[in-house]
Amino acid sequence: MHSLQNDLLKINIKTKGAELCNITSAKTNTEFLWQANPEIWGSHAPNLFPIIGCMKDNSYTYNNKKYQMPKHGFVRHNENFVVKNQSDSSITFSLSSNAALYELYPFLFEFKITYTLLENTLTINHTVTNVDNKTMYFSLGGHPAFNCPLSIDEDYTDYFLDFEQNENSKTYLLNTDNGLLTNETKPAFSDGHKINLKPDLFNADALIFKDLKSRAVSLTHKTKGKVLTVNFRGFKQLGIWAKPNAPYVCIEPWLGIADNETTDQKIETKEGILSLKSGAIFEANYSVEIEKNLLV
Repeated sequence: MHSLQNDLLKINIKTKGAELCNITSAKTNTEFLWQANPEIWGSHAPNLFPIIGCMKDNSYTYNNKKYQMPKHGFVRHNENFVVKNQSDSSITFSLSSNAALYELYPFLFEFKITYTLLENTLTINHTVTNVDNKTMYFSLGGHPAFNCPLSIDEDYTDYFLDFEQNENSKTYLLNTDNGLLTNETKPAFSDGHKINLKPDLFNADALIFKDLKSRAVSLTHKTKGKVLTVNFRGFKQLGIWAKPNAPYVCIEPWLGIADNETTDQKIETKEGILSLKSGAIFEANYSVEIEKNLLV
Protein backbone atom coordinates (compact mmCIF):
# COMPACT_ATOMS: atom_id res chain seq x y z
CA MET A 1 0.00 0.00 0.00
CA HIS A 2 1.23 3.48 -0.89
CA SER A 3 -0.06 6.69 0.71
CA LEU A 4 -0.27 10.42 0.12
CA GLN A 5 -1.52 12.81 2.80
CA ASN A 6 -1.94 16.50 3.46
CA ASP A 7 -3.86 18.52 6.04
CA LEU A 8 -7.20 17.69 4.41
CA LEU A 9 -7.05 14.27 2.76
CA LYS A 10 -5.31 10.92 2.89
CA ILE A 11 -5.29 8.52 -0.06
CA ASN A 12 -4.06 4.94 -0.33
CA ILE A 13 -3.18 3.10 -3.54
CA LYS A 14 -2.49 -0.61 -4.00
CA THR A 15 0.37 -1.71 -6.20
CA LYS A 16 -1.94 -4.31 -7.79
CA GLY A 17 -3.63 -2.53 -10.66
CA ALA A 18 -2.30 0.77 -9.24
CA GLU A 19 -5.81 0.96 -7.77
CA LEU A 20 -6.93 3.80 -5.56
CA CYS A 21 -8.55 2.32 -2.44
CA ASN A 22 -9.10 5.22 -0.01
CA ILE A 23 -10.00 8.90 -0.14
CA THR A 24 -10.30 9.78 3.52
CA SER A 25 -10.67 13.02 5.46
CA ALA A 26 -7.46 13.56 7.43
CA LYS A 27 -9.40 15.16 10.29
CA THR A 28 -12.74 13.35 10.49
CA ASN A 29 -11.80 9.97 8.92
CA THR A 30 -14.84 10.21 6.65
CA GLU A 31 -14.31 7.73 3.80
CA PHE A 32 -15.47 8.89 0.38
CA LEU A 33 -14.42 5.86 -1.68
CA TRP A 34 -16.37 2.59 -1.78
CA GLN A 35 -14.62 -0.05 0.33
CA ALA A 36 -14.96 -3.00 -2.04
CA ASN A 37 -17.33 -5.23 -0.11
CA PRO A 38 -16.84 -8.52 -2.02
CA GLU A 39 -20.44 -9.56 -1.37
CA ILE A 40 -21.58 -6.58 -3.47
CA TRP A 41 -18.72 -5.41 -5.72
CA GLY A 42 -15.14 -6.15 -4.78
CA SER A 43 -13.34 -3.18 -6.31
CA HIS A 44 -12.66 0.44 -5.34
CA ALA A 45 -11.53 2.32 -8.46
CA PRO A 46 -10.12 0.09 -11.22
CA ASN A 47 -7.95 1.53 -13.96
CA LEU A 48 -9.13 0.51 -17.42
CA PHE A 49 -6.67 -0.18 -20.26
CA PRO A 50 -6.35 -0.99 -23.16
CA ILE A 51 -10.10 -1.30 -23.70
CA ILE A 52 -13.32 -0.17 -22.00
CA GLY A 53 -16.17 -2.55 -21.28
CA CYS A 54 -16.74 -5.82 -23.13
CA MET A 55 -15.49 -6.93 -26.51
CA LYS A 56 -17.64 -9.30 -28.56
CA ASP A 57 -16.79 -12.84 -27.45
CA ASN A 58 -14.06 -11.24 -25.29
CA SER A 59 -11.90 -11.04 -28.40
CA TYR A 60 -10.77 -8.84 -31.29
CA THR A 61 -8.64 -9.10 -34.40
CA TYR A 62 -5.52 -7.27 -35.51
CA ASN A 63 -3.75 -8.04 -38.81
CA ASN A 64 -6.18 -10.94 -39.29
CA LYS A 65 -5.13 -12.59 -36.03
CA LYS A 66 -7.54 -13.16 -33.16
CA TYR A 67 -6.66 -12.07 -29.61
CA GLN A 68 -8.46 -12.55 -26.29
CA MET A 69 -9.19 -9.56 -24.05
CA PRO A 70 -10.98 -9.55 -20.66
CA LYS A 71 -13.64 -6.99 -19.83
CA HIS A 72 -12.09 -3.54 -19.16
CA GLY A 73 -8.65 -4.81 -20.21
CA PHE A 74 -5.76 -6.33 -18.29
CA VAL A 75 -4.52 -3.46 -16.11
CA ARG A 76 -7.00 -3.58 -13.26
CA HIS A 77 -5.77 -6.88 -11.79
CA ASN A 78 -2.15 -6.64 -12.90
CA GLU A 79 0.50 -7.43 -10.27
CA ASN A 80 3.44 -6.01 -12.23
CA PHE A 81 3.10 -2.29 -11.59
CA VAL A 82 6.19 -0.59 -10.19
CA VAL A 83 6.56 2.78 -8.51
CA LYS A 84 8.50 5.11 -10.80
CA ASN A 85 8.45 8.35 -8.83
CA GLN A 86 7.14 9.53 -5.48
CA SER A 87 7.10 12.89 -3.72
CA ASP A 88 5.14 14.35 -0.82
CA SER A 89 2.23 15.14 -3.11
CA SER A 90 2.37 12.62 -5.97
CA ILE A 91 3.18 9.05 -6.89
CA THR A 92 3.60 7.43 -10.33
CA PHE A 93 3.04 3.75 -11.14
CA SER A 94 4.23 2.15 -14.36
CA LEU A 95 3.40 -1.01 -16.30
CA SER A 96 5.29 -2.07 -19.41
CA SER A 97 4.38 -4.68 -21.98
CA ASN A 98 5.89 -8.12 -21.55
CA ALA A 99 5.68 -11.50 -23.26
CA ALA A 100 2.47 -12.53 -21.47
CA LEU A 101 0.70 -9.26 -22.26
CA TYR A 102 1.89 -9.38 -25.86
CA GLU A 103 -0.14 -12.57 -26.28
CA LEU A 104 -3.25 -10.52 -25.41
CA TYR A 105 -2.24 -7.20 -26.93
CA PRO A 106 0.34 -7.12 -29.74
CA PHE A 107 1.74 -3.66 -29.05
CA LEU A 108 4.77 -2.58 -27.03
CA PHE A 109 3.85 0.16 -24.58
CA GLU A 110 4.41 1.82 -21.23
CA PHE A 111 1.31 2.74 -19.23
CA LYS A 112 1.80 5.16 -16.34
CA ILE A 113 -0.70 6.52 -13.85
CA THR A 114 0.14 9.40 -11.53
CA TYR A 115 -1.85 10.38 -8.45
CA THR A 116 -1.36 13.97 -7.31
CA LEU A 117 -2.91 15.27 -4.09
CA LEU A 118 -3.15 19.06 -3.71
CA GLU A 119 -5.38 20.45 -0.95
CA ASN A 120 -8.86 18.91 -1.45
CA THR A 121 -8.30 17.65 -5.01
CA LEU A 122 -6.89 14.36 -6.27
CA THR A 123 -5.80 14.33 -9.91
CA ILE A 124 -5.33 11.04 -11.74
CA ASN A 125 -3.14 11.38 -14.85
CA HIS A 126 -2.69 8.64 -17.45
CA THR A 127 0.32 8.51 -19.76
CA VAL A 128 0.59 6.02 -22.62
CA THR A 129 3.85 5.72 -24.55
CA ASN A 130 4.05 3.73 -27.78
CA VAL A 131 7.48 2.07 -27.73
CA ASP A 132 6.61 -0.12 -30.71
CA ASN A 133 7.55 0.47 -34.34
CA LYS A 134 3.90 0.52 -35.44
CA THR A 135 0.72 2.43 -34.56
CA MET A 136 -0.99 1.14 -31.43
CA TYR A 137 -4.73 1.19 -30.67
CA PHE A 138 -6.14 1.59 -27.19
CA SER A 139 -8.75 2.99 -24.85
CA LEU A 140 -8.38 4.03 -21.22
CA GLY A 141 -10.54 5.19 -18.38
CA GLY A 142 -11.34 5.30 -14.69
CA HIS A 143 -13.93 3.42 -12.64
CA PRO A 144 -13.98 5.12 -9.21
CA ALA A 145 -16.84 4.19 -6.87
CA PHE A 146 -17.97 6.69 -4.25
CA ASN A 147 -19.82 5.95 -1.04
CA CYS A 148 -23.46 6.94 -1.27
CA PRO A 149 -25.06 7.63 1.11
CA LEU A 150 -22.20 9.14 3.07
CA SER A 151 -23.70 8.58 6.53
CA ILE A 152 -26.03 6.00 8.06
CA ASP A 153 -28.85 8.48 8.67
CA GLU A 154 -29.16 9.18 4.93
CA ASP A 155 -30.75 7.31 2.05
CA TYR A 156 -29.55 6.69 -1.51
CA THR A 157 -32.50 8.68 -2.81
CA ASP A 158 -31.29 11.76 -0.90
CA TYR A 159 -28.63 12.16 -3.58
CA PHE A 160 -28.42 13.18 -7.21
CA LEU A 161 -25.76 13.71 -9.85
CA ASP A 162 -25.52 17.36 -10.85
CA PHE A 163 -23.96 18.06 -14.24
CA GLU A 164 -22.34 21.41 -14.97
CA GLN A 165 -24.57 22.11 -17.99
CA ASN A 166 -28.12 21.34 -19.00
CA GLU A 167 -28.11 18.10 -20.94
CA ASN A 168 -30.30 16.44 -23.54
CA SER A 169 -27.94 13.51 -24.03
CA LYS A 170 -29.54 10.07 -23.83
CA THR A 171 -27.97 6.96 -22.38
CA TYR A 172 -27.06 4.12 -24.73
CA LEU A 173 -28.34 0.75 -23.60
CA LEU A 174 -26.29 -2.41 -23.19
CA ASN A 175 -27.40 -5.88 -24.12
CA THR A 176 -27.51 -7.38 -20.62
CA ASP A 177 -26.85 -10.87 -21.99
CA ASN A 178 -23.43 -10.09 -23.47
CA GLY A 179 -22.48 -6.59 -22.27
CA LEU A 180 -22.36 -5.20 -25.81
CA LEU A 181 -23.60 -1.75 -26.74
CA THR A 182 -26.86 -1.46 -28.66
CA ASN A 183 -28.15 1.47 -30.69
CA GLU A 184 -31.14 1.83 -28.37
CA THR A 185 -31.29 4.89 -26.13
CA LYS A 186 -33.45 6.25 -23.35
CA PRO A 187 -33.75 9.61 -21.54
CA ALA A 188 -31.59 10.01 -18.43
CA PHE A 189 -31.97 13.56 -17.11
CA SER A 190 -34.86 14.57 -14.87
CA ASP A 191 -34.64 18.35 -15.25
CA GLY A 192 -31.85 19.06 -17.71
CA HIS A 193 -28.81 18.71 -15.49
CA LYS A 194 -29.72 16.18 -12.78
CA ILE A 195 -29.91 12.42 -12.48
CA ASN A 196 -31.66 11.40 -9.28
CA LEU A 197 -30.15 8.33 -7.65
CA LYS A 198 -32.51 5.49 -6.81
CA PRO A 199 -31.96 1.80 -6.01
CA ASP A 200 -33.26 0.53 -9.36
CA LEU A 201 -31.48 3.10 -11.55
CA PHE A 202 -28.97 0.52 -12.77
CA ASN A 203 -31.26 -2.47 -13.21
CA ALA A 204 -30.40 -2.43 -16.92
CA ASP A 205 -26.66 -1.92 -16.21
CA ALA A 206 -24.66 1.29 -16.68
CA LEU A 207 -25.77 4.65 -18.01
CA ILE A 208 -23.49 5.33 -20.98
CA PHE A 209 -23.09 8.78 -22.48
CA LYS A 210 -21.31 9.60 -25.75
CA ASP A 211 -22.15 13.28 -26.28
CA LEU A 212 -22.42 15.16 -22.99
CA LYS A 213 -21.79 18.91 -23.05
CA SER A 214 -20.70 18.81 -19.41
CA ARG A 215 -17.17 17.93 -18.39
CA ALA A 216 -17.84 17.91 -14.65
CA VAL A 217 -20.43 16.20 -12.47
CA SER A 218 -21.03 16.49 -8.74
CA LEU A 219 -22.39 13.94 -6.29
CA THR A 220 -24.84 16.11 -4.37
CA HIS A 221 -27.13 15.73 -1.37
CA LYS A 222 -30.56 17.26 -1.92
CA THR A 223 -30.41 19.44 1.20
CA LYS A 224 -26.77 19.40 2.34
CA GLY A 225 -25.20 20.25 -1.03
CA LYS A 226 -22.21 18.93 -2.93
CA VAL A 227 -20.07 16.07 -1.64
CA LEU A 228 -17.54 15.82 -4.46
CA THR A 229 -17.00 16.76 -8.09
CA VAL A 230 -15.41 14.68 -10.83
CA ASN A 231 -13.84 16.82 -13.56
CA PHE A 232 -13.25 14.83 -16.76
CA ARG A 233 -12.29 17.41 -19.39
CA GLY A 234 -9.84 15.07 -21.09
CA PHE A 235 -12.43 12.35 -21.64
CA LYS A 236 -15.08 11.99 -24.36
CA GLN A 237 -17.43 9.41 -22.83
CA LEU A 238 -18.83 8.89 -19.35
CA GLY A 239 -20.27 5.87 -17.58
CA ILE A 240 -22.44 5.95 -14.45
CA TRP A 241 -22.95 2.64 -12.67
CA ALA A 242 -23.55 0.69 -9.50
CA LYS A 243 -24.88 -2.70 -8.59
CA PRO A 244 -28.65 -2.33 -8.08
CA ASN A 245 -29.48 -1.45 -4.47
CA ALA A 246 -25.79 -0.96 -3.61
CA PRO A 247 -24.59 1.99 -1.45
CA TYR A 248 -22.21 3.57 -3.93
CA VAL A 249 -22.12 5.17 -7.35
CA CYS A 250 -19.36 4.95 -9.97
CA ILE A 251 -18.57 8.03 -12.05
CA GLU A 252 -16.39 6.74 -14.88
CA PRO A 253 -14.46 8.99 -17.30
CA TRP A 254 -13.77 7.04 -20.47
CA LEU A 255 -11.82 7.35 -23.67
CA GLY A 256 -13.45 4.41 -25.38
CA ILE A 257 -16.58 2.33 -25.08
CA ALA A 258 -17.81 -1.27 -25.16
CA ASP A 259 -18.11 -3.05 -28.48
CA ASN A 260 -21.31 -2.44 -30.42
CA GLU A 261 -23.38 -5.50 -31.28
CA THR A 262 -22.60 -4.80 -34.95
CA THR A 263 -18.80 -4.71 -34.50
CA ASP A 264 -16.52 -6.24 -37.12
CA GLN A 265 -14.16 -6.98 -34.17
CA LYS A 266 -11.20 -5.22 -35.79
CA ILE A 267 -9.45 -3.16 -33.12
CA GLU A 268 -8.57 -0.47 -35.69
CA THR A 269 -12.25 0.25 -36.37
CA LYS A 270 -13.60 -0.21 -32.82
CA GLU A 271 -15.89 2.65 -31.76
CA GLY A 272 -14.04 5.17 -29.60
CA ILE A 273 -10.61 3.60 -30.11
CA LEU A 274 -7.55 5.88 -29.95
CA SER A 275 -4.49 5.50 -32.15
CA LEU A 276 -0.94 6.45 -31.22
CA LYS A 277 1.98 6.58 -33.64
CA SER A 278 5.29 4.89 -32.96
CA GLY A 279 7.28 6.80 -30.34
CA ALA A 280 4.38 9.11 -29.44
CA ILE A 281 3.03 9.87 -25.96
CA PHE A 282 -0.62 10.37 -24.98
CA GLU A 283 -1.88 11.92 -21.73
CA ALA A 284 -5.30 12.41 -20.16
CA ASN A 285 -6.38 13.18 -16.62
CA TYR A 286 -9.46 13.54 -14.46
CA SER A 287 -9.79 14.84 -10.92
CA VAL A 288 -11.87 14.31 -7.81
CA GLU A 289 -12.50 17.38 -5.69
CA ILE A 290 -13.93 16.83 -2.21
CA GLU A 291 -15.94 19.68 -0.71
CA LYS A 292 -13.83 21.39 1.96
CA ASN A 293 -16.70 21.79 4.41
CA LEU A 294 -16.83 17.99 4.72
CA LEU A 295 -13.16 17.76 5.68
CA VAL A 296 -13.13 19.87 8.84
